[in-house]
Amino acid sequence: MDFVKMEGLGNDFVVIAGPAAPSVDEIKAWCDRRRGIGADGVLEVTPLASDRIRMRYWNADGGLVEMCGNGLRCVARYAADQGWVDVDSFIVETSVGPRPVRLQPDGSVCVLLGVPASGGDVSLDGIEWHTVDMGNPHAIRWVDDPSTAAVAEIGPTVETASVFPDGTNVEFATVTGRNQIDVRVWERGVGETLACGTGAAATAYLAHRQGLVGSRVAMQLRGGILDVYLEEDGAWIEGPAETVFRGSL
Repeated sequence: MDFVKMEGLGNDFVVIAGPAAPSVDEIKAWCDRRRGIGADGVLEVTPLASDRIRMRYWNADGGLVEMCGNGLRCVARYAADQGWVDVDSFIVETSVGPRPVRLQPDGSVCVLLGVPASGGDVSLDGIEWHTVDMGNPHAIRWVDDPSTAAVAEIGPTVETASVFPDGTNVEFATVTGRNQIDVRVWERGVGETLACGTGAAATAYLAHRQGLVGSRVAMQLRGGILDVYLEEDGAWIEGPAETVFRGSL
């Protein structure tokens, strides 16, 4: 099996051409950082037409999940590098519907994640979490300083709480300016990641809804800055998508 290792702001993936049906054990083995390739998850990309591809995404634990924002940018770049698309703007079919993507002249990729939806607030052990659906679930908590937040201790507890029957991604965030937010993410089925595109968009949407930021927000993640644009058609994110290396198993 040929693969490409890719990353978007340090959120890294094993990317394979589809159609394919990797097993849970294969995904876990490929994502193992000591005995495998090492990644936060596996992306399968299948060409459909000169302006359309399909993606599926599995987290490192082998779980098939609904959406991955950084992964969406990476599959767009992958399809272009493979010569599967002949335009800079095209469609990626996902499990939550078609998503337009744009390859930018500076090498970055801009993608539409969809329309965010607030799920209301949830109290766990006396702590309030704000829930947002970004095609996948998110629980967000405002903190004084994400760098000192107990992400590794609190993240897995919230991820697997009974109020989230399918699990949830968990964000720890603070607004640092009119158009900037710092955030750390505990990703469902993975652990803490350097970046999470849907988590960044969900957090920006929540802050905008609460009147804390404008509609264009620079999200400071551990892996770098991801730009979020909250438009009428939904939340767009823009950032890098890079090939790390190619290989064969």
